Amino acid sequence: MIKNIYTNTKYKDALFRFIFNNPYDLLSLYNAVNNTNYSNIDSLEITTLEDIVYLSYKNDVSFLFGHQMNLYEHQSSYNPNMPVRGLIYFAELYSGYIQKNKLDVYSTKQINLPVPRYIIFYNGTKNEPEKKELRLSECFKYSAQQSDELEQKEMKPCLELTATMLNINIGNNEELMKKCDKLYQYSEFVRLVRKHLKKYDINAAINLAIDEAISNNILKDILQKQRAEVCRMILTEYNEELHMKNERKIAIEEGYKEGYDSGYDSGFGKAVDEMIDGFIKDGETKEQIIEKLISYFKMDKEKAKEYFDKHVI
Repeated sequence: MIKNIYTNTKYKDALFRFIFNNPYDLLSLYNAVNNTNYSNIDSLEITTLEDIVYLSYKNDVSFLFGHQMNLYEHQSSYNPNMPVRGLIYFAELYSGYIQKNKLDVYSTKQINLPVPRYIIFYNGTKNEPEKKELRLSECFKYSAQQSDELEQKEMKPCLELTATMLNINIGNNEELMKKCDKLYQYSEFVRLVRKHLKKYDINAAINLAIDEAISNNILKDILQKQRAEVCRMILTEYNEELHMKNERKIAIEEGYKEGYDSGYDSGFGKAVDEMIDGFIKDGETKEQIIEKLISYFKMDKEKAKEYFDKHVI
């Protein structure tokens, strides 16, 4: 396993990573995604990055199998920037691979690298298709005139990275779920937690979901043996998400007040930027964000467009 020098021992695994860091279940997931039937566990090498502290990024599961560098990420909210994160992850993974295998990148002989494959398992509440491709090149933005000029000159970006996003909410990708029972069980457990969250607080919802899951043989082996750990992991994920939303709300409220006290500059502008950042990360479109700027800050449409365009430049 590749060890990254930028590690954070306080970081705790998310439930998805906790489940699929097991090579047997990970190979089952690989087989389901690729429609294969491999059983040679010894050929699978987990290379998951523990933490890249200086960028505050973590990846869920990465592994070498055959001549492939596989990166599997779980997302509970849609994020169009996953290809950018993938670029960072793969740079770290290949750096580790090159060092471990003592490859000479300055040699006149071409080195051989494993083929990258990037899969995102999505189970957020926003409706998404069963399968969707996210491309790094979509992040490279030019003005309309520049885009036309580049297209005429057939000048394409020199970098590309494609992430395949698979919707694993219950009712989606049923063939995939049938081929990997652990993935189905994980998705069903998430559904149970969400079901109970509609009626109970987070602690009660988690415990009720665990009880129901165990009685229906859903992740039973994990939940019976490591119930406390699973509870802690879900609470950590839930609290981090809630904290982010609260921070965004506070910034909006404070900025709103300051905006009327001091005009559109200073804290108000910062609050608008915080809001735009948050909704971009949530996958909102430009039009949706502009509508929310109008609603939250009582600004006209032209001003909302001006703030959005200034922010994304």
